[in-house]
Formats: sequence, C-alpha cells, structure tokens
Amino acid sequence: MGSKKLLTTTKLAVFRGKKVRRTIQNNEWWFSVIDIIEALTDSIDPNDYWYRLKKREAETSGVQLSTFCRQLKLESSDGKKYLTDCANTEDIFRIIQSIPSPKAEPFKRWLARVGYERIKEIEDPELATKRTRALYKAKGYSDSWIAKRMRGIEVRETLTDEWDKRGIKEQREYEILTAEISKATFDMTPSQYKKFKNLKRENLRDHLDDLELIFTMLGEASTTEIARVKDTRGFPENKSAAQKGGKIAGDARRKLEKETGKRVSNKRNYLKTPPSRKLMM
Repeated sequence: MGSKKLLTTTKLAVFRGKKVRRTIQNNEWWFSVIDIIEALTDSIDPNDYWYRLKKREAETSGVQLSTFCRQLKLESSDGKKYLTDCANTEDIFRIIQSIPSPKAEPFKRWLARVGYERIKEIEDPELATKRTRALYKAKGYSDSWIAKRMRGIEVRETLTDEWDKRGIKEQREYEILTAEISKATFDMTPSQYKKFKNLKRENLRDHLDDLELIFTMLGEASTTEIARVKDTRGFPENKSAAQKGGKIAGDARRKLEKETGKRVSNKRNYLKTPPSRKLMM
C-alpha cells in the first residue's frame, strides 16, 4: 500500500493535460523520457519515436541520447512497475533540443518550475506537506480524514526509514513486507485490497476510510516498534516483525468487528463521490 521512501518517491506531474511520470533519486527529479516525448509530439507510438530519435541523433550529430538516461522502475498503465528510460532535469533539456515541437519552449519553462519546486521542498519539507494537504482538500476530503492520512504518511515514512537502517534495500523487499503487514491486518494484500475496492492505478490509501487508515497505521507503527525492540536485521527478521506487527492490528480489528457486528474493510472508494460527503453518509 506504500512505496519505498528513503531514496525514491514516485509521483505524476501534468503538462497541458499530459501525465509525466517522475521519480526522485537522491533528492533529484528524474522524468520518463517516453512520457515527455508523448507530451511534446502527441505521437501515437512514443516508444517508436524515441527509438528513431536516438538513431537519427546518432547519425547526424554522433550524440548517443541513451547516455543521458538511466533506467528506473516506474508504474505502467497495468499497475506494475517496469524499467523505463529516465533523465534528470538537466539531461531532459538536452533531449528536448532534438525534438522539433512548438511545445518545447513552454515545456522547458514547466520543467524548470517543477525542478524549482522540488528544490524548495528539500530546503523546507513543510512546503511538501502543505501542498499535499491542499491537494486533498481540493479533491473534497474532509479535514479529519486529511489529518489521519497525513499522520499515516508519517507513520509509513518512519517505518520505511527503519527498514532501510535494518538492511532492507530492494523495492521488492519493501513490497513483500508491506504485503505481510496488510495480510495480517486485513486478511488481504494491497493488490487484493485494491481489487476489493474496485481500484486500478489509484493509490489505495487515498480510498481508505477513517477506521481503515487507523488500523493501517497501527499495523505499521507496531511493526516499527517490534523491529526496534528486537533489533531486527535483514529481510527474514523484518518479515517476521511485519507479520507480528500486522497481527496486532488484525487482532484489534477482529475485536472491534465482533463488538460492532460490522466489518472494518469495506468496498467503498472515492472515485466518484467526494470523500467529504461520502464519509458523512
């Protein structure tokens, strides 16, 4: 339900209605080259355009555009992550020079602004928090829900920081550990939970209600505390801690369900109905 936070954070940016995937590597934005090509050219096959662009540039100028890129895992339309050609802000400017498009200049200005925003957020992390709150507010989420969601982000980041200190480095390991907590808490992995709520590419946590968020936090906070107290090292020990932390939340969930006769996990999502109204229903 979450993603590795310490070195990489993946988000979407939007240029004139076109989505551009980007990820942070060592506090620097890296952008999907394919997405940028699609945004600038409206090509129906941006992968083929990129292939031909590299070939043409190598033949005419001798420049290998691939050397400006680094393959990073980005989420695709099917919800899975694949290695994708990415470039940082500086190298994207160089690649854009090879793309004949009337959108090039406004895109450069957009790119510079996006990069500047990230620099400001590094200098003052509170700006990123304020921006996130404002986005949720604009989408119609209630103040009480936003408070829990923001607290959940802090709990998640504390956990991933702890995992990093304890030898968890691979993205796949983070995903497995997260799934273990979710299974023990809700009897569902994150992918199963998304299907349960009829979600596809959406962020699952943005579609959890108050109780779902609270039990998610309990499972992750418990896992963090167990890892610290037990001084877990490496993947097997942290997997055991994740299962135990999730079980604490799962046991509490089942006790509540027994007392109320209502299931905590529910199929409601916020795809259509504004969350501020739905939460009051």
